[in-house]
Amino acid sequence: MNIFLRELKANSRSLIIWSVIVILFVMVGTSKFSAYYENPEMLAILDDMPKAMLAAFSLQAFNLTTISGFFGLMFTYYALMLSIAAAMWGSDIISKEERDKTVEFALTLPVTRGRVVTAKALAALVNCVGLLLITWGVSLVSATPYQPDSEFFKFVSLCMVALFIMQMLFLAVGIFLGCAMKQYRRASSLAVSLLLGTYFLSILPGLNKDLDFVKYFTPFKYFDAGMLLRESRFDVTFILLSLAIIVASMAGAYLTYTRRDLYI
Repeated sequence: MNIFLRELKANSRSLIIWSVIVILFVMVGTSKFSAYYENPEMLAILDDMPKAMLAAFSLQAFNLTTISGFFGLMFTYYALMLSIAAAMWGSDIISKEERDKTVEFALTLPVTRGRVVTAKALAALVNCVGLLLITWGVSLVSATPYQPDSEFFKFVSLCMVALFIMQMLFLAVGIFLGCAMKQYRRASSLAVSLLLGTYFLSILPGLNKDLDFVKYFTPFKYFDAGMLLRESRFDVTFILLSLAIIVASMAGAYLTYTRRDLYI
């Protein structure tokens, strides 16, 4: 419990910073949406854009003159921000003990390494949930002036579930890297690099239909905001794949951290 509370306190500043970033992003995005709201003429701008770009960024999947369509377009950017935060928290919360030369203190506590990982993972989980709730709240508040209907609230709720699963996925990967890497200084940078790599990989299927198989290798394709808006459902295959990655990453984290030599 002491480790859990210490990590919550130590990461509170990071949570505040990420929360401010998300709030500002939503506010700026909503202010731009005001130009599209119930204004079909603004959609003519999209007609001048290359079709490949429209497909790559799913610009044709949503009606940008509605608040639901605009939120669907912004979903990917929400996923990118929240996933980066989760990956950084996951990798840093483990590796920082070696980086800050405090690992010796942690190992003198009457707890196993496994319990240390559990306490730190739970603290990172709380941060992720906190950031998600802030994102959810500010999204609903910012949409209020545009008179959202019940379908919008349902759509946002589904998107938040998708965002939570993505957070857990990248959090687990980050924790695994923080536990497994002997070069602990590179854990966070590698976690973010993998995330950004999968993000750019998610653009490829939109550019070339022959690359549709790539969607199985990028979590940014596991949850299609267009499907959530039109069909209000998740693809079970990608849910199971996400859970498999989370379980495998956490299992790997416990196994590697309990066995490898730590830098004191």
